Amino acid sequence: MSMILNPWFGKALTIAGIIVTVAIRVPHDGRSAKVPVVDSRKGTLEVVLLALMSLGIFVLPILSIATPFLSFANYPLHPMMFGAGVACLGLNFWLFYRSHADLGTNWSMTLEVRDGHQLISSGVYGRIRHPMYAAIYLYALAQAFLLPNWIAGPASLVTFTLMFALRLRPEEKMMIDKFGSAYRDYASRTKRLIPGVW
Repeated sequence: MSMILNPWFGKALTIAGIIVTVAIRVPHDGRSAKVPVVDSRKGTLEVVLLALMSLGIFVLPILSIATPFLSFANYPLHPMMFGAGVACLGLNFWLFYRSHADLGTNWSMTLEVRDGHQLISSGVYGRIRHPMYAAIYLYALAQAFLLPNWIAGPASLVTFTLMFALRLRPEEKMMIDKFGSAYRDYASRTKRLIPGVW
């Protein structure tokens, strides 16, 4: 019989993940907000996708941890799942921080180009084009492993996959419109999410 962990180990790390993720993003958001937006492609779909992401990454996990509302979907927390979640969360913290730091004020939560926007192709952006999305996927996997609830656990993975699928092409088109052949050259020598793979 395999060992079962107290589910609060995973819940506590899920809460810590939310707090650290917000703590990493807020200072960069503040700095970027001071730079004027010169091209915004934020439409209704973008607003809906951001709302769905908030549901998957914040609302459902907190609801499942703080209330009995989703307790019918709970399952036991196994050590291997917990270990995988810890590993994904640690990698996420590093990559999420690095991708924000390397991008600087060029970052935006939505599809926007800022005044003086530059094409960043160094740091983690030298290996993959969308390291922030890779970090969010790591976070979503961590949540799925750490939060032993069939609804709240995979919620980030489901909502972010939808967002990624619907946002990637418009975002890359925006970058081509802004940087032209420089972005096409950059795209030809980098992978989207996983170095050397895709």
